[in-house]
Amino acid sequence: MTALVWFTRDLRVHDHPALRAALDRHRRVVPVFCFEDRLLGGRHASGPRTQFLLECLGELSSALADRGGGLVIRRGRAEEALPELAAEVGAEEVHLTADVGPFARRRMDALARAGLEAVAHPGVAVVDDLGEVRTQAGGPYTVFSPFHRRWLEEPRRVVLGAPRTLPPLPSGVAKGRLPSLESLGLEQEVEEPPPGGEEAARERLSRFIRGDLREYSDNHDALGRDRTSRLSPYLHFGCLSAREVEERLPGGRGSEEFRRQVCWRDFHHHVLLHFPRNARSEFQQRYRGSISWSYAEKRFEAWCQGRTGFPLVDAGMRQLRRAGWMHNRARLVVGSFLTKDLGIDWRWGERWFMRLLVDGDEANNNGNWQWIASVGTDPAPAYRRIYNPARHMERYDPNGDYVRRYVPELSDVPDEHLAEPWNMPEEVQRGAGCVIGADYPEPIVDHAEARREALERYRVP
Repeated sequence: MTALVWFTRDLRVHDHPALRAALDRHRRVVPVFCFEDRLLGGRHASGPRTQFLLECLGELSSALADRGGGLVIRRGRAEEALPELAAEVGAEEVHLTADVGPFARRRMDALARAGLEAVAHPGVAVVDDLGEVRTQAGGPYTVFSPFHRRWLEEPRRVVLGAPRTLPPLPSGVAKGRLPSLESLGLEQEVEEPPPGGEEAARERLSRFIRGDLREYSDNHDALGRDRTSRLSPYLHFGCLSAREVEERLPGGRGSEEFRRQVCWRDFHHHVLLHFPRNARSEFQQRYRGSISWSYAEKRFEAWCQGRTGFPLVDAGMRQLRRAGWMHNRARLVVGSFLTKDLGIDWRWGERWFMRLLVDGDEANNNGNWQWIASVGTDPAPAYRRIYNPARHMERYDPNGDYVRRYVPELSDVPDEHLAEPWNMPEEVQRGAGCVIGADYPEPIVDHAEARREALERYRVP
């Protein structure tokens, strides 16, 4: 008996329930990855993320080959390419890791209509079935804190080791080749992206556990001294399983806080599973179509380029362009600035992030954007999430290390003026080599006035 193992966003050999189940039930397995143009070129198209994906697939292919197997590459709609491959190798079913996004679920339905039996397994989230995490009333959770309490009580599956050997691919099957980024119609837009693959993921996790995890509860918001794990790209593509990450955490406050952050990931996936329309519209019905969003392209472009005149906002946006990643505290600040100070539709920010983020994940990105835009699951009033960039910089980057790293025009600005450089006297500007309006832009909005306008914008009759 033969089965396909369809890799999607589970690009690893360690702790892979779908791969292990297929090996347990079948004499031969055929691992396959399918490149789909409708996904690669859709509204979430991303050169940086696709390049990371290609690196992950290259390493996965080698890991499978080292164990005696291999990875088959196909291009086309999964509901067409996978039944064709199944017929070619005599496979009776396809094993895969279940996902929660609307596209992934539609694709599963299409496979069933094509006549190929699909067997879904856990592996994306920490808990096996996010759909079964329910309130006492039997409904889905829409607020994080009670979800977190219930999540802690959910049973956990055993973490699986990597298989030592794999059966060889059937003779005569065309393996295919990994495409280049250019052949997929995409380009790398990030200067210093992280390396893809399971080996880099496991090394990063081990280094984090040995080092910064211990003080994570105190330092995870600090921008100047980045002590975050940077595991999010590897979790998105499944180079690490979230379940194994949790299992490997030692005791202590740092581990407890990091585990809570991992729970946020499960929460966002839980919400998208139960409310798929969130992918395109506000969770809070009262805000659907009632907010007069701005679509000012010049202001949006200034935000994208990190040229708003607000140092912390600009540093975050330039980190995104340089690294394909942004510190979570900075994500909140730039998201608040776009939606509250500029009044621009959160979907524009969501789309820009998905273009450049190597860890761009529909559930997490959408959930975080709706949260900071005050239209998502948490019903806190809008004024709670109107962040003053200067005050946030004073709190989370008090020495200006983060800002100076990504906004070199401000390198010689005195500390006392760094958060609000437009208030520097002219002679200080000249002395610092940073004349506002020439070397660094003037603020594109007045924060106090923008705050008043935002509060009015969110007043729904």
